[in-house]
Amino acid sequence: MNRVAEVVRGLLGVVNPLGWVVLVLGVLAGAVATVAHWRELAVIAAACGLLLVVALPFLVGRTRVRVDLTPEPERVLAGESVAVGVDVTNLAGRRLLPTVLELPVGEARHRYGIPMLAPVGNPGAEHEESFTIRTERRGVIAVGPATTRRGDPLSIFSRDVTWTGVREVLVRPPMVPLETLGAGLLRDLEGVTTEAVSPSDLAFHALREYVPGDDLRHVHWRSSAKASSRGTGDTQLLVRQYLDTRRSHALIVVDDAAASWADGDDFETAMSVAASIAVRAVLDGFETSFVCGAHAASGQGESGGNRSLDAICRAELRPAADDTGLVAAARRAARVAPDTSLLFLVSGSGTGYDQFQRAAASYAPEVRRYAIRVDRTGTSRVIEAAGLPVLSLATKDDLPGLLRWSVR
Repeated sequence: MNRVAEVVRGLLGVVNPLGWVVLVLGVLAGAVATVAHWRELAVIAAACGLLLVVALPFLVGRTRVRVDLTPEPERVLAGESVAVGVDVTNLAGRRLLPTVLELPVGEARHRYGIPMLAPVGNPGAEHEESFTIRTERRGVIAVGPATTRRGDPLSIFSRDVTWTGVREVLVRPPMVPLETLGAGLLRDLEGVTTEAVSPSDLAFHALREYVPGDDLRHVHWRSSAKASSRGTGDTQLLVRQYLDTRRSHALIVVDDAAASWADGDDFETAMSVAASIAVRAVLDGFETSFVCGAHAASGQGESGGNRSLDAICRAELRPAADDTGLVAAARRAARVAPDTSLLFLVSGSGTGYDQFQRAAASYAPEVRRYAIRVDRTGTSRVIEAAGLPVLSLATKDDLPGLLRWSVR
């Protein structure tokens, strides 16, 4: 039964709106002509039937082609252009009749007339089209799927076949160059030091007296000898203490609640801020993570930076709910990047300082924390809110100066 229903839907699917108009008009005209004996209506009914009969042969046969989509590049900054190539190759052993290729690009739909193509393996078996996508704002532009339409010139009947999937063009927000995020942080070969004392690491901190159970490999023999010679003659051993180090990890958390932002432009400024910090973190050799609502990414090196930038392209605002807002995003991010050493909390003018404090409380005290509050109606400045630096940002171009005086 299901197979029969699928066949019926397939047959009805080849009838276009104009085909239904011709079919209904022909049936009604024929019925009225039979009852009322109107010769004029009989002619109309016959003409409609003739149109349907003439259009049917255009559906006969199969379309066998290969369609290749090649957007280049697939990642661009807002304002840049993307060149897209569409290559259609006839794979059949006979000529391909002229057909129409439809290609959705974002909200638009491109249509190309494909001329008659020679059989596979012969000159003229391929046809190429190209066009340019001009990007304006951050986001994701879907290209495809490519569909061929086989049918009559009047578009009474047509049969659509999809040949490709969807290719995505990721449009990154405009960014500003930043100075190193590592300025003023105690760095060593492995990462950033914390305040936690450890018996074994790379960052030397101090000496203390030996207690049973200490590893003798950490005894500082020269200092032990000097301490013993100044004492009563008893041997006094001193062991090294270290500060725990962690690999530098920059985490950017952006508020996804629509109520936190004055408008969409403030949110786009926040995306530019997040992207700028992510790029700088990669250049500084940090592991980089980004979280905004359901979109999260983390990784090391250039690939990790690209994953974060891809997530920034996809980020979007959502209506208020239990899982939206800066605090919820910060708690989610703490699970994504538990080894964070440098944290940036980004929100809009609708977020109070108490919410920044609650979001920052999800992280250990040794994590360097900064809040960025985007408000295009205010002035750019830095204030201290209960020990948390809050950067009020009026425009993304002020970000380098604010960070220069804040991240030390």
